[in-house]
Amino acid sequence: MVGTATAALRARQAFSVVNGGQDLCPNSAPQSNAGSECGGIEFTREDVEALLNEKVKTKNKFNYKERCENMMEYIKRLRLCLRWFQEVEAGYVSEHERLTISLEIAERRLAEIEVSSLNKEEELSSIIVELRKNLSSVQEKLAKEQADKMAAVDSLVKEREGRLSSEKSQASLSEELARAQLELSSANQRIASVNDMYKRLQEYNTSLQQYNCKLQSDLNTASENLKRVEKEKATVVENLSHLRGQHSSLQEQFTSVKASHEEASKQKEVLANEVQCLRGDLQQVRDERDKNREQVEALTVEVVKYKEYTGRSIAELDNLTLKSNDLEARCLNQSEQIRTLQDKLLIAETKLQEYGISSVETQAECQEQRKLIGDLQSRLADAEFKVIEGEKLRKKLHNTILELKGNIRVFCRVRPLLPEESSAEGKSTSYPTSMEALGRGIDLVQNGQKHSFMFDKVFMPEASQEEVFVEISQLVQSALDGYKVCIFAYGQTGSGKTYTMMGKPGIPEEKGLIPRCLEQIFQTKQSLLSQGWKYDMQVSMLEIYNETIRDLLPSNRSNNDVARIENGSASKQYTIKHDANGNTHVSDLTVVDVCSMREVSYLLNHAAHSRSVGRTQMNEQSSRSHFVFTMRISGVNESTEQQVQGVLNLIDLAGSERLSKSGSTGDRLKETQAINKSLSSLSDVIFALAKKEDHIPFRNSKLTYLLQPCLGGDSKTLMFANISPDPSSSGESLCSLRFAARVNACEIGVPRRHMGTRSFESRLSYG
Repeated sequence: MVGTATAALRARQAFSVVNGGQDLCPNSAPQSNAGSECGGIEFTREDVEALLNEKVKTKNKFNYKERCENMMEYIKRLRLCLRWFQEVEAGYVSEHERLTISLEIAERRLAEIEVSSLNKEEELSSIIVELRKNLSSVQEKLAKEQADKMAAVDSLVKEREGRLSSEKSQASLSEELARAQLELSSANQRIASVNDMYKRLQEYNTSLQQYNCKLQSDLNTASENLKRVEKEKATVVENLSHLRGQHSSLQEQFTSVKASHEEASKQKEVLANEVQCLRGDLQQVRDERDKNREQVEALTVEVVKYKEYTGRSIAELDNLTLKSNDLEARCLNQSEQIRTLQDKLLIAETKLQEYGISSVETQAECQEQRKLIGDLQSRLADAEFKVIEGEKLRKKLHNTILELKGNIRVFCRVRPLLPEESSAEGKSTSYPTSMEALGRGIDLVQNGQKHSFMFDKVFMPEASQEEVFVEISQLVQSALDGYKVCIFAYGQTGSGKTYTMMGKPGIPEEKGLIPRCLEQIFQTKQSLLSQGWKYDMQVSMLEIYNETIRDLLPSNRSNNDVARIENGSASKQYTIKHDANGNTHVSDLTVVDVCSMREVSYLLNHAAHSRSVGRTQMNEQSSRSHFVFTMRISGVNESTEQQVQGVLNLIDLAGSERLSKSGSTGDRLKETQAINKSLSSLSDVIFALAKKEDHIPFRNSKLTYLLQPCLGGDSKTLMFANISPDPSSSGESLCSLRFAARVNACEIGVPRRHMGTRSFESRLSYG
């Protein structure tokens, strides 16, 4: 059998991981409050492997009572093993929670220490940066002020030197001025004396002029006298003879007059020369006076300029003195500030050293905490791995019990709220967090009343398509192992059934279960080639619309296509037939041989475009029919000549809806009535199976008649109950959950693996 050895190996590995590579001993399992339920019995790995590999043996294979008793005893032991494993798992989970809590506490402490140390470091670094900035700015200011002070001192020294030089020059100028004033006074005195002399000379000149005038007048009188004398001479000459005696006396008089005249001329010339000399001296004195006046005026101007310059220099010297005093005061203040800042810097450096020491201690503590966290994380990872492996083993044991019981597995999936749906009324669904109900329970509130349900798995709105598929991947694998597998989605319209089964086309992350299942089948087919397995696969797709079967695959494919299509026609009547081996046939249905995922994707897209879809008030694209995808798998192992035959049925049921909400009329009304009728027939079948009635009404609708092998045969069946979280749909959600609970309680028989050597039929059947 394919997978038998692998399953046993996985079970041994799982218990090896759970027990840390050793067999479980009485002291190896954690303490549990539910230990009394197992009656103190503990299981080793060999016990569990023996229990899983145990085959029920009977003396007479037709003695069904003995077989049932043995099977019930086997189921009781499995339940006992499962309860013991749940106790072990609860112990590991509690240890996992304790480790998680201690890890969180250590991480919080570490985070707080790191945050506080970072805050302290940032605060100190900011203080140091600020102090350094202040110190640099103060040093710059101090350097600038010192430069200004030195410049002011230099200018002050220069001003002092200038002041001294100006004072010296002023003293020399004062001395020169005094000398000039003395010279001026002496010059003035000389000028005064010269003026007096000039006045005297003028007076003397006037007297000389008067004397000259007198001499002139005397000369004139003398000339007149001479003329008169000459006349008289003439008269005398005439009378010379007469007057020869008198001539000598007159000659003497004339000679004396002439001598006096010459003496007067000589005196006149001497006086004229003296006047000329006096005039030259006077002009020289005047020139000296003018020069002295000009020198006095120039010296006066220079004295005024020196006085003004000295006044300005004194004012500037006073200003510079004031500035120097201010600069000295500022320098003193800045020196005090620098000393205070240096003190603060020293204090900050000491604090920094202290904080550095505390930081080193904190880092050491952080390293210890990190080591502790690393140890806790490793222990947590080990515990999580053990929990995961234990959960896998629990699921395997649970699935084994369900398969032995023959129950239909039910998964519940709640879709997210749509943007147009209001959450003002509050949430209608919640999920319990207890150990038994975690991931399996759902609570629904309607009209203030709480309804609780438990299923094999519950997917919350945040669950992705990948997470949903992981839970059913092993069930899909069973189809390759020779089992009949049926997965169908049930729920009201707009609850997400088609999204769960088909997904959104064009978005790889949101592919539905059907394309993911097919991808897994083709990947597994390829991986099993190395083990000698070869598989042939056939696909068909149909819909049940208004209690009428419609073929969704095209019937006019060319010879170049890889897939082979059997006779199909859109106008043909399709009938459902069951044979004695439990196989179901649909007559005249198009069947296609497929070899790759691309071919199946093409067929799925064609079927999706051919399916009946309509718009209602509850859903813009509401599926108006039941969609059935079927893949028949035939596998042959060439080395062992072992053959398996499996069937995979993936069904997207139409959604139930109320006419008051959907607002359907005309054709939509007929579609709604047909959908509700078929779903009601499905509910009747489930009720009959739950009550184990002798007659099961499979023939009441074509849907239930088509699903008869899945609901009442040896098939592995799983139902997805899709729920809307909208509070206004709580009534329909409650009906869906109740129906899902009844389906989960139904026992349809133990799944059987189909093996044999007979050839695979070309006609597709719905097992």
